[in-house]
Amino acid sequence: MSTGATVAIIVVIVIIIALAAFAAMASRRRRLKERFGPEYDRLVADQQSQRKAEAELASRERRVRSLDIRPLTATARTEYMAQWTSIQEHFVDHPAAAVSQAQQLVTAVLRDRGYPTEGYEQILADLSVEHARNLEHYRAAHALSETAANGSASTEDMRQAMIHYRAMFDDLLGDSAAGERTEAAREREAEQDAAVRNGRTAPVNGAMPPSVAPAGNGAPAEADESVTRERAGDTRS
Repeated sequence: MSTGATVAIIVVIVIIIALAAFAAMASRRRRLKERFGPEYDRLVADQQSQRKAEAELASRERRVRSLDIRPLTATARTEYMAQWTSIQEHFVDHPAAAVSQAQQLVTAVLRDRGYPTEGYEQILADLSVEHARNLEHYRAAHALSETAANGSASTEDMRQAMIHYRAMFDDLLGDSAAGERTEAAREREAEQDAAVRNGRTAPVNGAMPPSVAPAGNGAPAEADESVTRERAGDTRS
């Protein structure tokens, strides 16, 4: 075989390898964009590099695969939904306490699903792998919760916090959660919304019922299970 033919073969092989590598990179990028959605764009902007952002997202995937993430049982899902309803019913009279309890309940669901609950940024990173479409809801709820904990949130701010927490809560409970909401729960939400808009809520710093235990800070805190289970009629030991 002539030298020219050998060089041509080598060139063709190099081109094939380069095309295969480019196709693999394009496929990976497309998969990450589809999986992470807006979180992909946000991280690219933060990192100012697609390569670094994609490496970070791939690292998140590997970490979450190593965790024991599991779905909730039907019983647990029903109990959590009952607890949410109980918290929601407190909102009209005690909005700040309700937001704090909503935060704690979402944290309890995260823990039950197998997600670590230490460190806000790590929670976000872990959630982005399977729950990217509602990640901005969690961010917004967290920010509003901190404002509420500082006593500077308006009632409308706290209503928005509840809406954001509800979106994340439903996502964590599973696809069937929204469909399992009762008509009575929807009516209560409508009444809550009307009460807020008509200014019928109690002052933010008003007295709270004895069973309400506000989180000590704005970060996700452990739920008071004895309180929430008692309010939900939980009979598990």
